[in-house]
Amino acid sequence: MTNPIERLESLGYPIDDVPSPGGLYTPVTIIGSIAYVSGAVPVTQGHLKYAGKVPSDVDLPTAQEAAALCVANNLRMFHQEGGSLERILRVLRLTGYVNSDPHFTDQHLVINGASQLLKDVFGDLGIGARSAVGVAQLPLGSAVETELILEIRS
Repeated sequence: MTNPIERLESLGYPIDDVPSPGGLYTPVTIIGSIAYVSGAVPVTQGHLKYAGKVPSDVDLPTAQEAAALCVANNLRMFHQEGGSLERILRVLRLTGYVNSDPHFTDQHLVINGASQLLKDVFGDLGIGARSAVGVAQLPLGSAVETELILEIRS
């Protein structure tokens, strides 16, 4: 496996399972060599797979799976809207939001699931700046949401 599409698919994320926008926005905005990828929730085949609060409804390992699915959806969105995953030079920033119980403080561990997937697909160039933020609620009651900023080939 030499390209990011093959690596993503080998991890169990078919490139063509692209989520539909859930609102009035563009999935990807490109300015020069920077791509801003809108937030993605853990949807597969049109259905939300992971919903609820972490950790009372969704345990840590499951929340990490949700984070990986979210970032896979970010990559699928970029592939569809931005041309190809092969245009990606590196991940500049990953932002992850975790639908958290009030006293939960391990959001960074949840978002490690997304970071690991990016590293598995792009190697060290998949690891950029990152924020992991606990929130009171997310769209559709999702457990996790991620967004990306990428450096791309023009």
